[in-house]
Amino acid sequence: MSTASGRDGSGRDGSDRGGSGRTVPGRGASGRTASAHSAPGRTTSVPTPTRSAFRRAFDALSAPVATRANALHAGAWWLWALGLAVAASRTTNPLLLGLIVGVAGYVVAARRTDAPWARSYGAFVKLGLFVVALRVLFSVFLGSPIPGTHLLFTLPEVPLPDWAQGVRIGGRVTAEQVLFAVYDGAKLATLLICVGAANALANPARLLKSLPGALYEAGVAVVVAMTFAPNMVADVVRLRTARRLRGRPTGGVRAVLQIGLPVLEGALERSVAVAASMDARGYGRTAHVPAAVRRTTNVLTLGGLLGICAGSYGLLAAEGAGYGLPLLGAGLLAAVAGLRLGGRRTVRTRYRPDRWGARSWLVAGSGVAVAVLMIRANAYAPEALHPGVVPLAAPELPLLPALSILVGLVPAFVAPVPEENP
Repeated sequence: MSTASGRDGSGRDGSDRGGSGRTVPGRGASGRTASAHSAPGRTTSVPTPTRSAFRRAFDALSAPVATRANALHAGAWWLWALGLAVAASRTTNPLLLGLIVGVAGYVVAARRTDAPWARSYGAFVKLGLFVVALRVLFSVFLGSPIPGTHLLFTLPEVPLPDWAQGVRIGGRVTAEQVLFAVYDGAKLATLLICVGAANALANPARLLKSLPGALYEAGVAVVVAMTFAPNMVADVVRLRTARRLRGRPTGGVRAVLQIGLPVLEGALERSVAVAASMDARGYGRTAHVPAAVRRTTNVLTLGGLLGICAGSYGLLAAEGAGYGLPLLGAGLLAAVAGLRLGGRRTVRTRYRPDRWGARSWLVAGSGVAVAVLMIRANAYAPEALHPGVVPLAAPELPLLPALSILVGLVPAFVAPVPEENP
């Protein structure tokens, strides 16, 4: 009976080899070889084709680290956020609105970067809280058409002339009208927070770079305007630091005047440099387009924008779900056709254009799915989505609409992970 040596010259465990020269796995702790035939009670982890397929599928679905090549399209973030906003517009239930805010906040915390625009989410949250407080104050001081029996307090009422019937300043304040104001303000605050989530996640420069050729000039102007203010703030900070290191004052009117002149000079130099670089790249040069094409472009673009506005209003309004979606679809098709025709005037090329990949479709599709499911929920659970305030009752959390909102968490698992937020 042949045995194998326990250690090789390097101090590591050796391996038994059969007659064919292949390595036989399964060495035990005592140095003896345990083959599949000699150790019937033990199993070895041998990779199988099925397990390898599962591992490849898991690696494909897991979110990679964000790079320039796999970066998510900025438009996908906006479609996701607009889907959440449409869902928020279909309900006044504070529990569902809070769930939408939680979904948006979790995705922002998981996928935002340290870029300047990514810090705007907190400002939108504060703005939403201010909107809720302002809506409650208006209801308290200007009255509300909601009848109520639970009196909280009474304010001095200002007498108004006869032509101001229906308007009241002061008077009785009931719990029902305050609760209705909180529900209404929370709805608007959630819409603002969804827009803030899009601002925190989508790179504005890359979004404007992806605009159609017909909007190229407007996109460049917006990019220049957006980069002007941060550069000016950076110049002010740099000059104040330099004055502080030299022992000079940084406050007061005189210091502001002394800092302002170099800042304006630097802004003018950057403007001249940007204008020169734009002229060198052929900015503003257009191709010849027939008059009929220009007129068709104008009609399609204006008609499409009107259709988009009417369709968006129908989706956001409680009564317009029937006509809102068809109008929005027709407006989008007309606007896209008009922008495609208008892009013929612009002779330009895109450097490394952003592409819609599978992850972009998943992110955008999750937002659209949330909107569609919430619109559908208004048909089978309208009372749960719009809880009443007369009589006073605690709102309930409907199960199916809540699960449909959780679909919005898909970007937190499929979107590429920023390098500084692994």
